[in-house]
Amino acid sequence: MNKSLHTAKYLFFDFITAMISWTLFYIYRSTYIEPLKFEYKPPVEFNQRYWLGIITIACFWILLYYLSGYYKDTFRKSRLKELAQTFFTILIGTTIIFFIAILNDQVLYYRNYYKLFSFLLVVHFALTYVPRLIITSITNYKVHTRKLGFNTLIIGGNRKALDIYQKIENQPKSVGNKFIGFISIVNKEKYLLEKHLKKLGNLQDLRQIIDQQSVEEVIIALESTEHKEIEKIINHLDNKNLIIKVIASMYDILTGKVKMAHIYSTPLIQISHSLMPTWLMQAKLLIDLIISLLALLIFSPLILFLAIGIKLTSKGPILYSHERIGQFGKPFTLYKFRSMYTDAEKNGPALSSKDDNRITPFGKFMRKAKLDELPNFYNVLRGDMSLVGPRPERKYYIDRIVEKAPHYLHLQKVKPGITSWGQVKYGYAENVEQMIERLQYDILYIENMSVYVDFKIMIYTILKILKGKHI
Repeated sequence: MNKSLHTAKYLFFDFITAMISWTLFYIYRSTYIEPLKFEYKPPVEFNQRYWLGIITIACFWILLYYLSGYYKDTFRKSRLKELAQTFFTILIGTTIIFFIAILNDQVLYYRNYYKLFSFLLVVHFALTYVPRLIITSITNYKVHTRKLGFNTLIIGGNRKALDIYQKIENQPKSVGNKFIGFISIVNKEKYLLEKHLKKLGNLQDLRQIIDQQSVEEVIIALESTEHKEIEKIINHLDNKNLIIKVIASMYDILTGKVKMAHIYSTPLIQISHSLMPTWLMQAKLLIDLIISLLALLIFSPLILFLAIGIKLTSKGPILYSHERIGQFGKPFTLYKFRSMYTDAEKNGPALSSKDDNRITPFGKFMRKAKLDELPNFYNVLRGDMSLVGPRPERKYYIDRIVEKAPHYLHLQKVKPGITSWGQVKYGYAENVEQMIERLQYDILYIENMSVYVDFKIMIYTILKILKGKHI
């Protein structure tokens, strides 16, 4: 089940159909609309303007589909939702193209504008939706017939867990759950679910099992006596890129908490990880990439100056690289300009302080203006980081923070950032206790995430740097 290849199919056909629909629109405009204005039929010329237009328009459509979140989770698409999403996205895109590229056309009658708009809308929608429908239908057929599934883990091993397992397995059409086993909350000699699934471990093994078994979905099916463990379970799962579902009660159904995505699915409550609407999350990512690329280009002379300065003022490499923990607990290599002497951590990991004698004189200059973090923009381009988000930490310190503040793991729901609300509001943390104090601001950021908040944090970061304040 290659997700990248499957997404590439949608991308390929969307790009091709965008080019074909624009070509047909170009021919229609040249053949039927322009002769009314010129009183003769000009030849259809596939000139430089046409080729520039076709590439620009196709890229515009791909960007719009990306911002709408269409290419996210391509194995779990509903054809009805896809129909509505495709139509409304194309309606918005056609309207934008109309006002930017078509409204300037000189036409003999205003109704010709309606013809141009309607032709582009109908042709583009038809050509785009048909390949999407075919790909999605084939994928859904494979899911329904259990040829394609998503590794699913059940938390719980007794009556409720057995009931939910049997209901899902006995459905006439599968919704994609491929059960790999279960874990228990309470230690017992026997579990009712053991007759059907293998016990993979206990709650303390949950994170390791998820990583080793490539789990994509978790169903929490606890007995009433085990409900006190739910908070621990959520803390273990909240920083993982998973679909989390819990058994729904009749109260949940009556109060509208249960939203059914499939006719044949079992009533479960899906715990949402959405911190922002999909289009805003995609816009945030796009802003990250554009600003990071511009920053590396604009500051390239400064980057060269800093590289020479580091090399001339102390022995050792120009760049400092170290493993950090990113979104969903995934490790990545963080790059910074080296601001310390090469043997700075010969006695083990240690946080830096304002008067740290391990920092080189040139390193103090860089740190004052946060210039040592310029290579972080490369991490953003790689997709490891964002411009704004909780600062990435080493696993060594994360383990110590989690011992005192388990809710720290909630920070891993988002990508770490070059700057953060915690840094702006609290400043630099010199020990674990201060890191825990700063944690409240990063949690607040996650609960209030928006592109607007990101820009405010970036502006305040720049202002603090210009004022010479240490963040």
